[in-house]
Amino acid sequence: MHTQLDIVAAATTRLLDTVAELRDEDLVEPSLLPGWTRGHVLAHLSRNADSLVNLLLWARTGIETPQYASQFLREADIEAGAPRPHREQLEDLTAASERWLALARVMPEERWETSVRNRKGLEIPATRIPWMRLLEVEIHHTDLDTGYAPAQWPAEFTERLLAEAVSDRATLTGPGFTVAATDTGFTATAGTPVTTITGPAASLAAWLIGRSPGNDLTGDLPDLTAWK
Repeated sequence: MHTQLDIVAAATTRLLDTVAELRDEDLVEPSLLPGWTRGHVLAHLSRNADSLVNLLLWARTGIETPQYASQFLREADIEAGAPRPHREQLEDLTAASERWLALARVMPEERWETSVRNRKGLEIPATRIPWMRLLEVEIHHTDLDTGYAPAQWPAEFTERLLAEAVSDRATLTGPGFTVAATDTGFTATAGTPVTTITGPAASLAAWLIGRSPGNDLTGDLPDLTAWK
């Protein structure tokens, strides 16, 4: 687990380095997420860290602590936090990230197997919480649209994300497909395949999670529903 936490810490440092270079006027510019400015992305990242503190507390104490009090409050916190100036955003994101990481590093080993529920009500082991945070940090770093692209995701992160993204599409109601990564040799199938889609692993993953139209991929790309 310590290795996983080190990976999250390194990704967080990269994110904070990017955010530190932004200015107030940059935060009101659109992110890559429809309807969200960069300020929205940063506010979400901060409150997500706090939400995962809640899950760590649940796992550690056994006392049910929902990830978010409600979907309404989750969205309200993001909207309220989005317009804040750069300095406040950076300080909040730094502090929230440090709170989460500090608590994760002192989690008793036996408590990592405790079951908690994510915001959608799905039961998960606490061992998944570091991956949940890594997903948020790496993907939303890209969403800031500051030059950090999927091709810059660490190889191990890309490999796991790609495998999970294909698995998430396994229950497709429409035509299925096979993905084949030209750089790593990874191959997997979703549904009953009628086409093969090829390209770099990071490009495949970005397309599967809705962060790329797939212009750099080859094959007949089906329309995908929103990723989780």
